[in-house]
Amino acid sequence: MKINTMPIKKSKKPAKLEKPLEKISQEKGPTGKYFYSIGKRKTAVAQVRIYPVNKAIDDGSCNGKKISDYFTIMRLRDLIKSPLVNTGNEEKFDMNIKVSGGGINSQAEAIRLGISRALVKYEPSLRKQLKDLGFLTRDSRIVERKKPGLKKARRAPQWAKR
Repeated sequence: MKINTMPIKKSKKPAKLEKPLEKISQEKGPTGKYFYSIGKRKTAVAQVRIYPVNKAIDDGSCNGKKISDYFTIMRLRDLIKSPLVNTGNEEKFDMNIKVSGGGINSQAEAIRLGISRALVKYEPSLRKQLKDLGFLTRDSRIVERKKPGLKKARRAPQWAKR
């Protein structure tokens, strides 16, 4: 029996960088103490962080964009800020929001719920005011699943007598 004894070639190592690459922080926004909460609506999930500040610099960020750029419809921007406006805290907080799933309207309602819950963590006395406005109620309506043998969730195939 013969054993193959071929010499092993040494591979060239990649050249070392003289300076290590600097990591660029992709998450821009406020830092420090924050109040965190999650809001859900249909299939949309919003992770909300509110940062207490003396004077809000901008309207906050959503998925790395300004809220006004992410939500171009004014009605949705007003919907998002409604918990802050109704409690008189619109200039007291910066926000950092991550939202995924659902449509744009569903995302806005999920953010509203998340902001309301975070405000209650910040100031428990706001709970009654937000509850009376309906901002702490999770809208649990979701799309019904499709059943086998049906065309949609409840739509049966057309029946013919003959």
